[in-house]
Amino acid sequence: MSKLNGKVAVITGATSGMGLETAKLFLNEGAKVVLTGRSDEKLKAVESELSGDYLLVAAEASSSADSKMLIDKTVAAFGKIDIMFLNAGIFRMEQTGTLTEEIFDEVYNVNVKGPLFTVNAATEHLNEGASIIFNTSVTNVKGFPGMAAYGSSKAALRSITRSLAAEFGSRGVRVNAISPGPIDTPIYGKHNVPQEHINEMAGSFPSMVTLGRFGNSSEIATVALFLASQDSSYITGAEIPVDGGFAQT
Repeated sequence: MSKLNGKVAVITGATSGMGLETAKLFLNEGAKVVLTGRSDEKLKAVESELSGDYLLVAAEASSSADSKMLIDKTVAAFGKIDIMFLNAGIFRMEQTGTLTEEIFDEVYNVNVKGPLFTVNAATEHLNEGASIIFNTSVTNVKGFPGMAAYGSSKAALRSITRSLAAEFGSRGVRVNAISPGPIDTPIYGKHNVPQEHINEMAGSFPSMVTLGRFGNSSEIATVALFLASQDSSYITGAEIPVDGGFAQT
């Protein structure tokens, strides 16, 4: 039997990588899925990979107005919400001394404000027993040069996970996080990270991972399915690392 049959799921940042793989898996498991991306063009480009009952919504992850619009369109199309995977994020590397307020604000607006205010807009539309999943990062527990803004934004999201778990517990709504380690995903090349930094990370990360390799987006998607389904019915406030041992050993 499908694990998400008839459930309504919202997935932000769903036009590539972890978000797209999770959307495809949720659709295969019987969910009605709302996928967001920054533009109609990016959303239309993935339609050939999707099958099932889905809705594409162009929404900017940092915009509270877009978050409200996203929830309004979801409710109009499918009714109440059972699952939220707040996956949209931005990755920026900037050494202290060259970090600007503009970069800091951009990172926090997308990585912290965006997911929090998307949940804020959805609160009254969540079914009892709903599951909220945030996408954090191993950088919230492990330090790297140039990641003061990015790592601290993910640490803030980890804190939000705990706070909302406490807040929503009385409604039976579970709030958890997935903490990816080095995952083979387009995020590194999408946000003005210099190619030499990408090459440096790609060369050094596998040697730091206990399992000796990068993870892939489908390995995030299967954990998202676990947290979205009744398989994790007694788990809330938790963060599950999917990092091949990167931050665990």
